Amino acid sequence: MTIKEAAAASGVSAKRIRHYESIGLIPAPARGENQYRHYSASEVQALGFVRRARDLGFSIDDIRQLLALWRDRGRPSAEVKAIALRHVAELDEKAAALAAMSRMLKHLASTCHGDDRPDCPILDALGPAHADMI
Repeated sequence: MTIKEAAAASGVSAKRIRHYESIGLIPAPARGENQYRHYSASEVQALGFVRRARDLGFSIDDIRQLLALWRDRGRPSAEVKAIALRHVAELDEKAAALAAMSRMLKHLASTCHGDDRPDCPILDALGPAHADMI
């Protein structure tokens, strides 16, 4: 399968595939006499795995570990679960931070008249006098 076909089959762009190869996330595939990359079905499956892991927000380092565990049929599932739960905790922290930002912005927006006057509590809060507020 060519890189274009592998990209279509896996949902990973050709540019991203080349990037993953350059950082060693996936091995470079065999090349034909014409020097074009040729991907096997298992390599395309690995690309799909990477895409789905990225869709869930896993870091490249986590994906590297998950790929190694996925390829190791004798792996303990406890390692996989630990990576997943650590990522869940990170996502929960990010979600809490985003919720706090949303509450702050809603509060600031509710105090803004939103009319033709130049006074704006939102801009005031972003200024240096209120740096500790945000």
